Amino acid sequence: MSNPIEIKEWAGRYVAQWNEPDPDRRAALIRELWAPDGVQVLVDPPQAVREEAARLAFPVPPLEARGHDGLDARVRRAYEMFVAPGEHVFQAEGEPFALLPGLIAVRWSMVSTRTGETVGGGLDLLALDDDGRIRTDHQFIGTN
Repeated sequence: MSNPIEIKEWAGRYVAQWNEPDPDRRAALIRELWAPDGVQVLVDPPQAVREEAARLAFPVPPLEARGHDGLDARVRRAYEMFVAPGEHVFQAEGEPFALLPGLIAVRWSMVSTRTGETVGGGLDLLALDDDGRIRTDHQFIGTN
């Protein structure tokens, strides 16, 4: 995938999965977008997780969601925490672009539905398989 219009449409579906209220439609989007063994890696875990790991003398653990069921749980929980209460919505930020063949960068924002203000965001680096589905998603939160 290297056509900018195709990348933009694909990235729009990627962001839409995080906002989708219908559990069946959300699960269908996940199966459409992600390879069966796809994995999302939260690159920089929240400070509380890092502090607790350090307190236990563990290195910072990787936080991963793997496979359609794990990804469905991850996306569902993000929806429940941020979108379902009606306080926020996720949206693409700027133009997504191909870094290399099969490697797409998508910037996103979490926006207050009340004020329209950006209250969070990040960057996802998405490695796609030969069918155009996500093999790996390295998510960097707080990177705008």
